[in-house]
Order: sequence, then C-alpha cells, then structure tokens
Amino acid sequence: MKKSYLLCTLFGLLLCSSWAQAQTDAKALDKAAISIENSAIQYDGRYFSIGYPMGDVPEDKGVCTDVVIRAYRKLGIDLQRLVHEDMQRSFEQYPKLWGLKRPDANIDHRRVPNLMTFFSRFGKVKKRSTKAADYLPGDIVCWRLSNGLTHIGLVVSKKSRDQKRYMVIHNIGGGQVIEDVLFDYTIIGHYSY
Repeated sequence: MKKSYLLCTLFGLLLCSSWAQAQTDAKALDKAAISIENSAIQYDGRYFSIGYPMGDVPEDKGVCTDVVIRAYRKLGIDLQRLVHEDMQRSFEQYPKLWGLKRPDANIDHRRVPNLMTFFSRFGKVKKRSTKAADYLPGDIVCWRLSNGLTHIGLVVSKKSRDQKRYMVIHNIGGGQVIEDVLFDYTIIGHYSY
C-alpha cells in the first residue's frame, strides 16, 4: 500500500512539474514574442545565405517564419539548427515542395511546411478549432491563405479589442506586428513547442 501511494505521489509531482514547466515556457515565449514587435521590419522572402548556427536574415527584413524563429532565439532555442539537424537525419519526413535533394541550413527553417513538420514531430499538436479559448499565449498557429500560400504566427497575451480572443504576432507584409487575425485565414496547424 505504501509503495503504490509513493508511486502515485511521485507521478503526481512529475505531472505538476511538467505542467508548471509548460506554463513557464509559454509565458517566456509570449514575452519574447511581444518584445520583437516591430512594424519597420520589411517583408522580404528572398533566399539569403546566412551563418550557421544561429544565422538570421538582415535584422530589418523577414517573413512570417522569421517571427517564430526570432522569438524562440530570445529563449536560446535555435530552430535553424534544430530543423537542419532533424532534416539531416530524417529528410524523407519533410515536404518535397522545393525540389531539394538535401537539407539547406540557409532556408529550410524559414519554410512554414517544414516548421509544421518539425513541430508535429517534436512539439505538441493541438486541436484546430474555431473556439478562441483553444488558442493560448505561446501557441503556434499555421494558416492557408486564400491564394494557397501558408502562413505562421505566435499567439500572444494581448487581447482583441472586444476582449474575446488573444491576438497573434506575425509578418504578412506589415512588419512583425501584433494583430487580431487568429480566424482571418484557414487554420491548418496548431502547436506548442
């Protein structure tokens, strides 16, 4: 009896510890995402040769994926390195939309379908829904735009004007901005990492 009680107590502590860590990580990511808001960032999807690891396009340029990459870098997490290393190990698991024969550390992490694959493999896939309550600060959301392109952003703790949902930091052409766009496009992915 004492042994099972001890095991249950230890299991409970582990669950509480994991939950607390996840909450801390989400709060840290939320704070990092809000800190990089900058409407002066010029949308530029060109291919850039960048350093590795921790490489970045020029700081005054970027696309939607760069918002996510830069927020995680504030936490010391290098998605460039993580995605590249996983693609080196498991290239066949990633989309073949660009005709590449091998991973490219300059661009792979800057492509939404690759990030979706990475977050599906190593993060938590969360429910896609039309309920605002399902989307929390620190969540990653991916969309398909009306023109068929993909888009990505991070949910932040700032609320919409009507206070009904959290807003998103993203870059769709107006800089790294926080806007009420959660349900403006078709949601195709919802993750935490």
